[in-house]
Amino acid sequence: MRVCVSGRESSAGMASSPCGNSNFDSGLEIKTRSVEQTLIPLVSQITTLINHKDKPKKSERTQAAVHRVGQAVSVAVGRFVTVGEAIATENQELKDEMGQACFEARRAGDAIAQLTDVGSALPFQSDGLVTVFSDRTGMVKAARLLLSSVTKVLVLADRIVIKQIIASRNKVLVTLDHLERVCTFQEFVQIFSQFGNEMVEFAHLTGDRQNDLKDEKKKARMAAARAVLEKCTMMLLTASKTCLRHPDCESARMNKDAVFHRMRCALEQVIEIVTEARSCGENKILPVSIYNGIKDFKSSVECLRDNLNSLSPQSMGSQLEALVERTEDFTDSAYTSHEQRQAILGLCQLARQDTQQLVQSWAEAQSVHAKEATEDMEVAILKTCQSVSELRRELHKVAVIRASDLLKVHGEQLPLRALKAAGAEGNLEAVAEYSRTLTEQKEQLVENCRLLCHVSGTEPLEITCIHAEETFHVIGPQIISAAQTLALHPSSKIAKENLEVFCEAWDSQLCDMALLLREINDVFEGDKRSYLSLPRPGKHSANLKTAKAVKLDAEEQTSMAKLGLELRLLSSDVDTEVEKWEEQEHDIVRQSQSLASMAYNMYLFTRGEGLLKTTLDLFHQAEVLSEEGLQLCSSLRTFSTQLVDEEKSVVMTEMEKMVALCQQLQMGAKTPAQGKTATFQKVDSSIQTTRGILTVVLSLLPSCNKLTRKYKSERSSLGSPQDWRERQDASTPVKEEGALNNKNTNGFGAKSLEQHMAGLNLLESK
Repeated sequence: MRVCVSGRESSAGMASSPCGNSNFDSGLEIKTRSVEQTLIPLVSQITTLINHKDKPKKSERTQAAVHRVGQAVSVAVGRFVTVGEAIATENQELKDEMGQACFEARRAGDAIAQLTDVGSALPFQSDGLVTVFSDRTGMVKAARLLLSSVTKVLVLADRIVIKQIIASRNKVLVTLDHLERVCTFQEFVQIFSQFGNEMVEFAHLTGDRQNDLKDEKKKARMAAARAVLEKCTMMLLTASKTCLRHPDCESARMNKDAVFHRMRCALEQVIEIVTEARSCGENKILPVSIYNGIKDFKSSVECLRDNLNSLSPQSMGSQLEALVERTEDFTDSAYTSHEQRQAILGLCQLARQDTQQLVQSWAEAQSVHAKEATEDMEVAILKTCQSVSELRRELHKVAVIRASDLLKVHGEQLPLRALKAAGAEGNLEAVAEYSRTLTEQKEQLVENCRLLCHVSGTEPLEITCIHAEETFHVIGPQIISAAQTLALHPSSKIAKENLEVFCEAWDSQLCDMALLLREINDVFEGDKRSYLSLPRPGKHSANLKTAKAVKLDAEEQTSMAKLGLELRLLSSDVDTEVEKWEEQEHDIVRQSQSLASMAYNMYLFTRGEGLLKTTLDLFHQAEVLSEEGLQLCSSLRTFSTQLVDEEKSVVMTEMEKMVALCQQLQMGAKTPAQGKTATFQKVDSSIQTTRGILTVVLSLLPSCNKLTRKYKSERSSLGSPQDWRERQDASTPVKEEGALNNKNTNGFGAKSLEQHMAGLNLLESK
């Protein structure tokens, strides 16, 4: 969000916004949600005033309302400025800047109050209306100054929060240095107690900051750094105790040094995020993944629909080859099977062929001076996008299957158990042997995290994959050094405890990886449903000759906004209902999810976003949706054969409504529309009919789910596969059990630090 005030007059029929034009950009970018949420009411009120600048003559009632808004803005600004001035008094380094911003905000608030004052209005005229703030330029300037100055006050106040985090980090670093140099248990207990309290404070400050950040990538990086600090706090405790107990042990010293180094790196990363400093490792944080490469390539290809000269054939070829080159992380891996490697290479070759066919169709279109994509080009564009999507699907399958297999193998914890046993026995040779096994598993996990990063689907998940990769890479050698220490001192309780802590950290990261894998699958399944719902090349090509692919203009998008929003809410409600089903693979569930996904695509179209770029895409989508709806009707008909008469009647009645709506949608989508008005009416009709279909689906899902649970319970209680009709009297309602989905947020928990502190009284007894 950038705070700006428009000085242009709005177009007919559309409300102007204070942020409608960057000509009056204040240059202040909002980085946190708290600042943005503080500004929203002010922006809303100022927008109300600006939107009246084209209508200087108003009724007495409207004039009073404008006056109230102006006075409310002035009073709110006055209170706000008072707080800002108090902050300036407490923070001398910001006093001058904050004082100037507060002065400007107060002046702008007073100007708005004066411009909307009833006393400044011209007297009532013969038409019964009164003229208020005819000084349009003055109102726009005052609004601009007010937003700019208020934002500056908020940004300056935000600097104080950053300053607090930096100060807290500095205290932690000083105490960390003291901890690293202690020589006695008594001194260590005293300093670690201070360190723990400082880390709790740092945890609270950074946790609040993480939740406040708007940028999802920064939030993910912050979460990763704070997770390191949380886990390392316990490691630091046991590693330091071990080093104090065995000061001449080299492996204990290495183990401890690695923990301190990792904590310092995590602390530095937190500061880089809050201060937006650029580090030499910034490029490593945001790698170029195959997912992003495919997304960019498809975007470039689809741009050809609107502009045949949007890029050159050489550029498209280079983009594809760069994408194919990244798949070498999969094909060059020693852990990729021959069949998987051949499948990936085959799909890369198919993508090349489809791209070459697109280039040929493109050249033919340019040779006849076509102004837009021809039918052959449309088909080639769809096939090219489909082939790279299939490539992504295969890469996703390879990465996810391997990750699942690794998690199953590592879930048994055989190398860790063997290392603990060998260390407790003082068997250095066995420790060395099992260390090699653990190192090999670590390399497999590190490589798999890299592959998951390629297919993760979102930048925050990419960052989480990188964090997992780094964690496995670091903890593996730390476990080995802890095991070596135990083998050298097999009777040491502290050395045994230390190894246990590092093994628990390894196990915790495996659990985090399982959660990460689930989230990556969720993203992929969402994208897959959207992709599968799009029309296939050739299937609907009959319409390509008669229909022209056009986009909705701004005015049409505004007209469709309410209808589109209703569609979004309905699709969300359908998703919520299908999540309540126990049988997620049930045909009714699967087909309802598909309908909701396609409806959501149509909603995005009304906003000028998403996969459906033109009206032609929308009508194709409507055809596919109608076909899927008829398939759902078929599933409902099959389902109803198992119901008793009254229950069957309810389902069949709703199903017949859906059949009629699907047929109406299908016929409407296939009917040609000539001219802008007819096309817009066709779009409106398609979305309204889709809304009707979703409404029926939403009414059917709860009752079908209830019936499914009911008869499933009866089958279970009777222990017999008798027909449902024969058991009417045995029906009993089944209560739904709320599933607790306890998600590990992998955050930096202040409570866990406080638990570490509570255990300090046991320190000297071990």
